[in-house]
Amino acid sequence: MKKEVIGRCPVCSHELDVTKVHCDYCDTTIEGKFSLCKFCKLTNEEKFFVEVFIKNRGNIKEIEKELGISYPTVRNKLENVIKSLGYDTKYTSNVNKKEILNKLSSGEITTEEAVKLLQE
Repeated sequence: MKKEVIGRCPVCSHELDVTKVHCDYCDTTIEGKFSLCKFCKLTNEEKFFVEVFIKNRGNIKEIEKELGISYPTVRNKLENVIKSLGYDTKYTSNVNKKEILNKLSSGEITTEEAVKLLQE
């Protein structure tokens, strides 16, 4: 069974460094201080969300269906992943009312979700 390298300390949640890598084929071992990729630092929940997001080609309606969550929850999960990858989120409380109304009319979001987004 393959074991995945964890990216965060289970005690304090800070980023971890890899200090040793080994090749089972030729028995080579390399020691040093190696950084993990950004995706290794995501939580398992965030990695699962990214996988679902990619599988559904970013189609939020399909992501909602697969995960059984609302549009605002999908947006929040996406914002969390963006932050975890080290990027500034450009999402602000200035909502685009026209975009929300278009999503409502196309059935991408419910009336309740539209009201919640407009209140943000």
